Amino acid sequence: MSGEPIKPRGRDAVSAQPDGAVPQAGTSTSEDIAAFVANARALSPHAPGAKGRLIFALDATMSRQPTWDMACALQADMFRETAALGSLDIRLVYYRGFNECRATGWISDSARLATLMGKIDCRGGDTQIGKVLSESRREAVASGVRAVVFVGDAMEENVDELCAKAGELGMLKVPVFVFQEGHDSVAEQAFREIARLTGGAWCRFDPGAAAQLRELLRAAAAYAAGGREALLQLAKTASGAARLIGQMK
Repeated sequence: MSGEPIKPRGRDAVSAQPDGAVPQAGTSTSEDIAAFVANARALSPHAPGAKGRLIFALDATMSRQPTWDMACALQADMFRETAALGSLDIRLVYYRGFNECRATGWISDSARLATLMGKIDCRGGDTQIGKVLSESRREAVASGVRAVVFVGDAMEENVDELCAKAGELGMLKVPVFVFQEGHDSVAEQAFREIARLTGGAWCRFDPGAAAQLRELLRAAAAYAAGGREALLQLAKTASGAARLIGQMK
C-alpha cells in the first residue's frame, strides 16, 4: 500500500491499514475522575478472561503533538493493566490534516503500537469526530468492540449529527469514554452528550497531566478486558482507584 494518504471513499470513511501499518507521514478534580470510574462500573460486565477489544481514538491535529507523545508513552499501561484479566486488542484511530482519518488493524502488543504511533506526526486540520464514531460503529458490527476511548480537546462539527452517531453506538452497547484535555466549553458539551448517549463517561484531565490520563486509560482498558468487576480489582492494586471507588455509592 502506498505511503501517501488515502482519501476516504465517503463522508465517514476511514482509511484502514489491515496489517496495522501506518504511513510515514481549568483543573481536573477527583470528582471528575470518580464520575468516570463510577459510570464505567455501571456498564454491563464482560466475562473474565475473554478477549477485549478497545478502539483508541485520538485527535492528531496540529496542537495535539504534546498529548500524542504522552499517549504514546502511556499506552503500554493499558496492556499491562489487562495482562491478568485477559488479552486486549487495540485499534488506533486518528484524524489530522484535510479529510484524513485513519485506522490501524487490531494490535495486541504495546511495543508495536508505540512504533506505529511514533511514525505519526500531528497536522493542522478540523476535527473529524463523526468519522471516529462511524468507524467505531462499523467495527462494532464487523468484529465486536467493548469500548471506545477518545482523547481530544476540541469539537468543530455539527453536534446533532455526532449525537445521532453516538446514539447508534449506544444501541450496540458500545460505551465511549471521552477524556477531554482542557476547558473548551463547546467541546465539553458535545463530549458529555456523546458519553451519555453511548452509556459511557466523560472526564477532564489537565493539559500535560500524564498521571491523570494514565489512570483514566488504565480504567478504560480494565473495563474493556474484564468489565466492571475488573475496576474493583484495579482498586486493590492502585491507590488512586481505591480512593475513587471508596467515594462511590
